[in-house]
Amino acid sequence: MNVLGRSVINIARACITNSTRGGASSLTKFYGNSYIQGSILNAARTCVNIGLQGLEQIRLGSTLWQMLRRNGPYKKRKPSKNPFSGQPFMKGVVLKTIIKKPKKPNSANRKCVIVRLSNGREMTAYVPGIGHNLQEHNIVLCRVGRLRDVPGVKIKCVRGKYDLPHVTKRE
Repeated sequence: MNVLGRSVINIARACITNSTRGGASSLTKFYGNSYIQGSILNAARTCVNIGLQGLEQIRLGSTLWQMLRRNGPYKKRKPSKNPFSGQPFMKGVVLKTIIKKPKKPNSANRKCVIVRLSNGREMTAYVPGIGHNLQEHNIVLCRVGRLRDVPGVKIKCVRGKYDLPHVTKRE
């Protein structure tokens, strides 16, 4: 059993022994007026909840000052940058073929297509490899993977699926 579980059990055990020794008068001292008629089980449940609230604030290995600087004990989860909302691949229809220019140190033109995905979004997708025969209304499979030197291109087309063939072998 881990440290957290053991400490919760110890807190509950201490609360139950305190409430059973003194009767109703110690219950009112310990928990307030609302538990005069309450049972020992409710008192123990309340005590365990209070103990858990205190324990969730403490993170092992961090001081109070570190927790204050960090704004609480746990990191908030960052939203996913996946443009397909969690799916690895998505089918799309080519609307237009375009050529994009990369950012400053690079200079080669990047062949891209504007794709309407099956979820309704229109995005710019990079066509990898040398040469392609994509036209309007062709169907392509897109995967997540951004092109670092071209701003705004967050997906790539998959070669060898639907209307986009494999790269032809040059001799």
